[in-house]
Amino acid sequence: MSQERFFEYARCMQPSDGEPIRSVVTETAECVVVAWHVKPGQTIAPHVHPFGQDTWTILSGAGDYIVGRDGAKRPIKAGDIVVARTNDVHGVFNSGHEPLNFISVVAPASAGYELLS
Repeated sequence: MSQERFFEYARCMQPSDGEPIRSVVTETAECVVVAWHVKPGQTIAPHVHPFGQDTWTILSGAGDYIVGRDGAKRPIKAGDIVVARTNDVHGVFNSGHEPLNFISVVAPASAGYELLS
């Protein structure tokens, strides 16, 4: 059985004027690879993965990475890799002037998702 192994990330990005779109690049039981295009002023709401981790590789742009339930943030930019381990709060606000593009790898695929209220 043949499975695609090479992907052009720019083709996976789905800009949206509403909420950022979670664009699944590929998925196995081991992980889900997602491409994100976050426009200036857009937010990916703070959330956790109760059964796994989410690793982001920032390709372009910059933003404020949410690191705590209290809304605490740290700056991120192109070239950074950030890791949210099991139950680590994370999300992002694009505070820059250009799109924030990154690849997220959630492992395992069954890591779950819980939005903070």
